Parts: sequence; C-alpha cells; structure tokens
Amino acid sequence: MSEGRSELEELRAALEASEQRAAAAEADLARARAVVSTSEAMIAGLKLEIALLKRDKYGRSAERSAKLFDQLELQLEELVADAAEDRVQAERKTTKVGSFERRKPVKKAFPEHLPRERVMVEAPSTCSCCGSDRIVKMGEDITETLEVVPRQWKVIQTVREKFTCRACEKITQPPAPFHPIPRGWAGPSLLAMIVFEKYGQHQPLNRQAERYAREGVDLSLSTLADQVRAVAELLKPLNALIEAHVFTAARLHGDDTTVPLLARGGTKTARLWTYVRNDRPFDGTAPPAVVFRFSRDRAGEHPMEHLAGWQGILQADAYAGYNHLYDATRKPGPVASALCWSHARRKFFELADVETNIRKGKSPKDVSPIAVEAVKRIDALFEIERMVNGQSPEARLEMRQRQSAPLVAALEQWLRGERALLSKHAKVAKAIDYLLSSTHWPGFTRFLEDGRVCLSNNAAERSLRGVALGRKSWLFAGSERGGQRAAAIYTLIGTAKLNDIDPQAWLADVIARISDTPVSRLHELLPWNWQKQAPQSAEAA
Repeated sequence: MSEGRSELEELRAALEASEQRAAAAEADLARARAVVSTSEAMIAGLKLEIALLKRDKYGRSAERSAKLFDQLELQLEELVADAAEDRVQAERKTTKVGSFERRKPVKKAFPEHLPRERVMVEAPSTCSCCGSDRIVKMGEDITETLEVVPRQWKVIQTVREKFTCRACEKITQPPAPFHPIPRGWAGPSLLAMIVFEKYGQHQPLNRQAERYAREGVDLSLSTLADQVRAVAELLKPLNALIEAHVFTAARLHGDDTTVPLLARGGTKTARLWTYVRNDRPFDGTAPPAVVFRFSRDRAGEHPMEHLAGWQGILQADAYAGYNHLYDATRKPGPVASALCWSHARRKFFELADVETNIRKGKSPKDVSPIAVEAVKRIDALFEIERMVNGQSPEARLEMRQRQSAPLVAALEQWLRGERALLSKHAKVAKAIDYLLSSTHWPGFTRFLEDGRVCLSNNAAERSLRGVALGRKSWLFAGSERGGQRAAAIYTLIGTAKLNDIDPQAWLADVIARISDTPVSRLHELLPWNWQKQAPQSAEAA
C-alpha cells in the first residue's frame, strides 16, 4: 500500500515538473515572440526614417509616390501594435523559472514644458493590517498619464474707459487699439489658424466651419472666406519682398501643376506655377524662398510674364512654353536652360520597373534591357551628385569634370548606338529621343559647365507637393482672384517651411505686427529674419 502511494506521489511530482517545464517553455516562446515583434517594429521604423531622410536630402525620386511612405507608416503601425500585444501575452505567461528576471521597458518621459495636474488618491486613515491610526507618510508613487484638453475659445474684451474733467467738462478716452483687419473681429492667432489650415493643412473652409460649429462657435463660410481675403491683402508687402528676393537669384527652379478652376458649366484646368530659390546645394548663403503664381491656362506667355526682366539659369522640365525665355534676342538676355535628369530617368525607369510591369499583368519580357542599363548609368551620375551636395560651385564643377563628364560622354555614345538599331515606334526610342534631342541635350549637360546647377528639379517638385495634396481636399479654385490669393498664401507658407519656421506661429506674429512696422523694417518680418523675434512671437502665436 505504501509502495503504491509513493509511486502515485512520484507520478504527481513528475506531472507537476512537466507542467512547470511546459509553462516555462511557453513563457520563453511568448518572450521570444515579443522580442521578434519589437525588432520587426524597430526595423520598420528605421526603414521609414531612412526613407524620409533620403527624400529630405536628395529629393523624392520620380518613380516614388507618396503611397510608398503611407505603406511604410501603415506597416509600422501594425508592427508596433503586434509587438505591444506580444509583450502583454509574454507578461501574462511569465513564470518564475530559476533566477530569470524580466527587464521592465523604459518609457520615454513626457515633455517637461507640459503642465502637471495632481490627482490625489485618497489614502486610508487606519492601518489595513492592525487597524491602528498611528500611520505616517513615508513617500509616494506617481503615475503620469498624457491627456488632452479640447481647444478653448475665448472672447477678449478691450475696455476703454471714458473720463470727464470737472473743471472744463472735456471728455477724454484712450484711442482704440490697432486691429489687424479693418472692422475685424478675429484675433491674429485665429486668422493665422484659418489661413494655415486651408492652405497648409488642406482643410477647406466649409470643413473648418463645421468643426468650429461643433465646438460651439458658429462662423459662416462667407465670413471665413472674407478673413482669408483680408489676410492675403494685409500680407501683400511681405509677398513683394519675397518675390524681390527670389528673382534676384542667379539660378531658379521652375515647375507648374494643375489646379481645377470653377467655370461656367463645370471646371477648367488652371495652373499654379512655382519658382524656387535654393542656393544651399552649392553652399550659397542666401535664404531659400519660393514664389507661386496662378494662371487660367498653361500658355507660354505666363512664364514669360513671371520672369520678365530676369536672367539666369532656369532648372525646369522640357516644357515648350519656356522656349521663349531661351531666345537669344530676348531682353535683357536669354535664360540658360538646365533640364532635369530625374525626368529623363523616369522615362527609362517606367520601362525597366519589373515589379510594376508584373503587377500590371505584363510579361517580364516587356522590360527593356536598354532601359535597365540606362537607369544604372544615370544612377551613377546621381551618386556623384550626393558626394558634391553642399560644396562650393568650384568644387562641384571640378569633381563633375573629373568623374561625371566621362560617364555622360559614354552614356551619349552608347544611347546613340542603341537608338540607331531601334524603330521609331519603340517605347525606349522615345525615351532616348527625349534625352538626346538637339534642343534638350545642351540643357541636360549644363551641369557640366556650371557648378551651381543641380542634376534634378526636385526642389520645385517638393514645393508643389502640398498643392497636389490640397486640391484633393478643396477640389477647385472658386475664381481667378481666388487662385491668385492661393498663390500668395502658398508663397508665404512655402517660404516659411523652407526656412524651418513654423508657418502658423510666424503668420500669427506677422499679422499682429505688420501694420505697426515701418516699411523700412518690413524685412525683419521675413521668415529668415523672424527667428530673432521668436521669444516675442511665441506668446503672440
């Protein structure tokens, strides 16, 4: 009997030990899954950060759309959620096995500038063990939770007291304070928010009005539109200063994009033009800035008008409307053309992108080997450009003459040889003709003659990115004057962003101060000079 009992106890002990080993193995597996999930989320986050840094430094590649970044961000969100779920599962299944001790994750502290609100949990008045009331505080544990307070609206009442003199019965009163907009009712910060949300955050006025109404403030669409008009009119002097700064540059980036314009019976395709001054690639010290212009169509007369009196190097695509600028008889002189290698590369890349062709149901045989080779050769030029980015024009030109010029000569010779063997109807032949055209090739090789020229026109394309996002929200410009107001506001917001200035804070401060600023000191309000006023403007914004 005792032997059977001892065997049963041994079996129970063995079963218990087996269950403990199984639980420990399951806990180890859960911890391993948590480590893998966290690592995958970290890798995805680093990939997204690298992609964004490359885009900021080198410009967005022609074949890369915003969908790539959206996909990376979505993947990162999902991986982070999976990692958090696996960590919770690991914590639930963790058992005490040997001397293993799980290391607690370190949470990033909340910013110090945020206000703290202490919520005290009521402490017991007696000991929970013996019931004695002789208890003394020995410390406290604080758990911080981030919370948000809904936006708070307020009405500022400006009171001007009246006084009368008992001796002469004269009534005196302080003068009315300045208001940014005549007979205006909105403060500078509210005006800046309305304008920035429309053009900087792509929120049309009707959506803003709906959101404000939900917050208890009814502002009609026409009322908001009138404020946008008034702000654009108020800031015209700053627009003029930015334009003067941009059009004194020796080199400009130029481009345009479509903007639907409301017309009778529907919409018509208008244009928003951009001209960017950015001397940083060749170590220039002039502040970067951008000018936008609006037109009802894409006729060549518009860039002629925008750049009237300007002479220098224009980096743009091969749009025929620019050809009048390159005319030798032009006054004050012809503009030098510098074409974009990203545009030329894009035409080859579309024929060399195996993955996209397969996704579209095309056979891998449709991929052109000539296009693949052309992309590789052009990429070699961009690699050299990355090494000279930010150097002086002389250093850039010296390296280009030494390294890029032989590659360009070899590329031209190879493309001409391949083109002679192709039919004029071949798709890759059209890409070659675009690059080697007698009117285009001098523009593509301009960078070998002047160290200030960039290899691509990405600076202009980046400036138009916000417009492309915005037109999906506000759908169309309501009138030609509305398009011109949009161009003026885009000029202000785009220039602030190029100088790493918060556009909304800058607009709020400028709106509050511009009418009291003498004309001779208006330049102090420009984004690249505004940093000196940052401590004062932070309160205003």
